[in-house]
Amino acid sequence: MNTDIDRERGVLSPADRAYLLGEREMSHDQSKRNAEARIRRRVRAAILDFDLLLHTLAEKDRRQVFEAAATDEEFLDGFRTMLAFAYLGLEESGTDFETVLEPAVRSCEEFLAASGDERVSVDVTFDVETTVESSLSGVVSRLEAGEPVTPRELFTVVMQGDHDPTAHDRIAIADADADDLRDGFLERLATYLGGELRYVTNSRAIIDLGGE
Repeated sequence: MNTDIDRERGVLSPADRAYLLGEREMSHDQSKRNAEARIRRRVRAAILDFDLLLHTLAEKDRRQVFEAAATDEEFLDGFRTMLAFAYLGLEESGTDFETVLEPAVRSCEEFLAASGDERVSVDVTFDVETTVESSLSGVVSRLEAGEPVTPRELFTVVMQGDHDPTAHDRIAIADADADDLRDGFLERLATYLGGELRYVTNSRAIIDLGGE
């Protein structure tokens, strides 16, 4: 998670970022509601702006925006979380992500082919198979007992929000897979929690939090 408040304004202003990260206190409940409503409006407006960007932004400008994707891991992580935000929001609203993903990919592939004076037939397949491996309450119980959790289990607890992992002095991490280590996911998670990450073995680590 990118926690740099003072980045150039995007969808969120620096004040919005500070509020979401808990670094800006609101003196009244109404101020809090106003901030949350403002953020919702900006997110919706930004989503609608992508229609304009897709159809009117010059190709040279689009290429310059994305040129860092091949080398900037933080930039790539932004794309992952952008898609995750869309996936989560659509699923929660009862709209299948597939209904957005398929026509988007199909139209872009057709555009790219036409740019090369070709006409193509595009088949887009999107399948998600989920297997329940642990319950959220079980993960929380293991955290409270000081037992190891996986990086993804810890992330789920953080996202759910009812349990504060920073209440613990340390969090034991087990079964960190190669992807979590290679793309810096575990490091970013530790930074977000305000902890210090240290590795015990190649697949086991400790996040020291110094909690009360």
